Amino acid sequence: MKKILFILALIAVNAANAQKGSILVMGNFTYQSQNTTNSGLEDKANYFGFSPKVGYQFHENWTIGIGAEFSSSKQEYMNNAEYKTNTYAVGGFLRYSKPLNQTFSAYADLGAGYQNRKERRSNSDVPFDYTNKGNGFYIAVTPAILINVGNGFGLNFNIGGLGYSSINYDGDNGDIDSDKNFNFTFGQGFSFGISKNF
Repeated sequence: MKKILFILALIAVNAANAQKGSILVMGNFTYQSQNTTNSGLEDKANYFGFSPKVGYQFHENWTIGIGAEFSSSKQEYMNNAEYKTNTYAVGGFLRYSKPLNQTFSAYADLGAGYQNRKERRSNSDVPFDYTNKGNGFYIAVTPAILINVGNGFGLNFNIGGLGYSSINYDGDNGDIDSDKNFNFTFGQGFSFGISKNF
């Protein structure tokens, strides 16, 4: 354990902090899984997301750029119902980062943009399936921690954020016209990523 800490300390001393005028390339991965058992029957939910970003650091603490998100979720319920959702989004972000020491930096991204979602519900026991397709916008604030590992590389970690999402649907489920959500997800999810400053 002491050897690992010593190696990490050496990496931290040689870590290269991002400089003004550098290009940021990063990608975050998110995975969530939940199983709930009720009366011996099990509900399952899985979520996977990938969020690539490219930005330009125009100031020591500020980066501006573009990003995208691709996500897929699947929920299986004990009544044989299944819900699948696929979402993609594209937009811009503004990041403020603050080095805490040679190893750690804290940052927050303010992002906004366009999103598209497709939802499908099916049930093998009931002949009632539907598909909803929608478009809308999102805005979100995501705080995170970056660990500098040297040569411009960093590991990014966050445990949620704050956001608002609006989707207007045009599908065959007449009960849903729009979906507006205010999300406070601190402590409810976890994502990690890798970044590189050039």
